[in-house]
Amino acid sequence: MGPADATDRCIPGQHSTWHLHWQAAVGQTFLPMPSLAERIRERVIAAHRRRRRILVDFCILPTEIHVISHIAEDDTPGKVAGAIGNVVARWVREARQVRTPVMSGPFRARLICSDEALRIENRMLAWRPVVLGLCRGPTFYPHGALRTALGMRPSSGFDVRPMLRCYGNEPVQARRTLRQWLSRRPSTLDWRAWELARGLVLAPSTGGPRPAGFREVKTAEAAALIALAGDGGIAAALDILADWVSRRIDRSGAADLYRGRDARAARGRALVARLATRHALCSSAFVARHFGKAKSTLSEQISASRRRDADTGLAATPMAEILAGLATPSGATDSASGGEAGRIERLPRRAPSRPPRPGQCPG
Repeated sequence: MGPADATDRCIPGQHSTWHLHWQAAVGQTFLPMPSLAERIRERVIAAHRRRRRILVDFCILPTEIHVISHIAEDDTPGKVAGAIGNVVARWVREARQVRTPVMSGPFRARLICSDEALRIENRMLAWRPVVLGLCRGPTFYPHGALRTALGMRPSSGFDVRPMLRCYGNEPVQARRTLRQWLSRRPSTLDWRAWELARGLVLAPSTGGPRPAGFREVKTAEAAALIALAGDGGIAAALDILADWVSRRIDRSGAADLYRGRDARAARGRALVARLATRHALCSSAFVARHFGKAKSTLSEQISASRRRDADTGLAATPMAEILAGLATPSGATDSASGGEAGRIERLPRRAPSRPPRPGQCPG
């Protein structure tokens, strides 16, 4: 999805671009009646009538509300969210005549640092109703900013210029460029990483003999790695890191970080822990349980690793470089997600030689 560049802004001035979103609680919906969608739209627009608040994009879904805003430096995402979320929650409770929580939790805010990142968010919000099974194509969904931006419905108070500005200075050309940009459907891997990074889904989490659970992913880097790992969640992501590290400290890939008792295996486990904590994948205690080692032992190995210059270089490896080393272009098209041929897809990995956990059958 590309790195963020803080110098690449859609608009000049002291503004920050934020993606704010809310998720409905289990069993709840933001749209208990059709007319509520238009009221929420008007509320989103009204919340940006304050000076130096600029609404860029929005999408109102039955279980999610997404808003992208340019917010001035003397304003905060919390104030914008309060002007939207509190009102929407009250309307939903009145419509359903219930007093149970409407939201699954507090709003979430994610900083968008570049034009490229903003265009990616536009694409994801445009395709979100399609992925959730609400319509056949992005332009068919009525409760978002896209149809207005493309001139398919009246603006009704929504200024489309901030969105179109990222696609061109002239409206007709900008709309043509926007349509072309949205024509490619995000892949399944893109969706999983996007949902994980925004807290819309949780990552499966198991550590040693502990029962299965779920955790919220804290960074986009960790989300990308967990998405690549598939359904195995954080444990499978650690397996990927262990595989990558073992190939870096031993070109033959023979370093066994699970059963190995030599200095090479200890070094590898320490590097996995350093990478996992650096990218906020999990704690070093989780890594210790994953390898079946004592936390104190792993801490000593991490301390020794920090004194080695070669290990410092490996531990500072960007996640994008790690992911690039784990995947190669695939010639097949992902028919389920509409992905393009030649895109980077998840590859089968060699099975890690991890010993069975307590209570787990060896087979």
